[in-house]
Amino acid sequence: MHRKACRKKGFTLMEAMVAIGMFAIISLAVAWILIRSVRSTNIIWEQLATQNDGRAAVQQFVDDVRRAETSSIGSYPISDASSTSFIFYANVDDDSGREKVRFWIDGTDLKKGVIQPSGNPLKYDGEESVVTIAESVVNIAKGIPLFEYYDSTYPVTSTPLTVPDDLTDIRVIRMQLELEKDPTATPVPLHVEAVVNIRNLKDN
Repeated sequence: MHRKACRKKGFTLMEAMVAIGMFAIISLAVAWILIRSVRSTNIIWEQLATQNDGRAAVQQFVDDVRRAETSSIGSYPISDASSTSFIFYANVDDDSGREKVRFWIDGTDLKKGVIQPSGNPLKYDGEESVVTIAESVVNIAKGIPLFEYYDSTYPVTSTPLTVPDDLTDIRVIRMQLELEKDPTATPVPLHVEAVVNIRNLKDN
């Protein structure tokens, strides 16, 4: 009797190399997808955090400006106004005095400063308490005004005033924040805005 030779089944070296190569390619593809997914998730969370910070800053401005009124020494409620800063008087800490409040852009930070009236007679020459209320502000870089001002005809007349020479014309302020933490991650800056009426300056 002749025995038939048994051929052992198995992978050849070439087949093993092909299998390893395919596994490596698939592993790289999966790793790339995971990395992109994690990066996209991080970007989304960063955008949400930045937008929430912007909204909180704008709301703080709105709440403070609504309280604007004559200062503790009788000065007009608005002290100064430009496209990047706004200074006014308001009781923002619920004490008996009216503070001098300033919102302005410093580089890429939106800041708020408060000066308490002090002395006898009262003056606003004390130290300013400053806090940063929003970061990654790109209004200046993008050429977009932080503040726009309107008179009593708003919203019928929606053309903003030229940076006011006469502060007594201002009745409405539009604040807009352009926020961009990572220019390479977002196609356009995040935009947050609000329009606020100065209650104590209403004409009727």
